[in-house]
Amino acid sequence: MSIQLQIIWLFILSIPIACVAWTVTHEEIFAEPRAWCKKHSLQGKTLLKRKFFYLFTCEYCFSFYVTALFLLITKYHLLFQDWRGYLIAGLSLIWIANIYMSLFFLIRTDLKNDGLDSKIKEAEIKKSKM
Repeated sequence: MSIQLQIIWLFILSIPIACVAWTVTHEEIFAEPRAWCKKHSLQGKTLLKRKFFYLFTCEYCFSFYVTALFLLITKYHLLFQDWRGYLIAGLSLIWIANIYMSLFFLIRTDLKNDGLDSKIKEAEIKKSKM
């Protein structure tokens, strides 16, 4: 695979990794399992148990495992054809996926702030009319 195609794969393959990691660690559909994992990550008796359950509450941590799964499925590698290519691909995919998640978070926060600002302005307008 040419380097150009590898780079294209890097940016495209990072999208579903970011999507899965964000959905599991932030979205409402997984709220109950995430709350259960958070409880066990705080109250687990052993360090291993606490860290295992913590990975389902942190998008950065969880993206490592999602990336490993995607590397197994796709056999994607970057720059080298051997294990080094998988290592470089994995770390690169995690980095790009986390950039995507950070951008999504910023956009989402900005949209929420815009919505709150418009509600405040509407309330002020209604108040001034009365």
